[in-house]
Amino acid sequence: MFQLTHRALGRNWSISLDVREGHQLVTDGIYRRIRHPMYSAFWLWTIAQALLLPNWVAGGAGLVGFGTLFFGRVAREEQMMLETFGDSYRAYMARTGRIFPLLF
Repeated sequence: MFQLTHRALGRNWSISLDVREGHQLVTDGIYRRIRHPMYSAFWLWTIAQALLLPNWVAGGAGLVGFGTLFFGRVAREEQMMLETFGDSYRAYMARTGRIFPLLF
């Protein structure tokens, strides 16, 4: 899922929250039903880590660490997309789930 996300985004991907010149809204492929499939992949990894590691501290650390990143960033990212793409992004939001199809 992580690789599919990078492949679909191509040059639109950035580690920082910014819109590049020529940035396009990607709504096909893995983005057809999920707005943030990269975050979905990370949630799956952190949940698997928490379930598989025999140490509760180490297992839970991924959930706390990524949860902090996710909840601190995803709202700002969606606001940036709304400012950039406006009604196109609103329509996309209405037909997709944030991290899982039609959930959250």
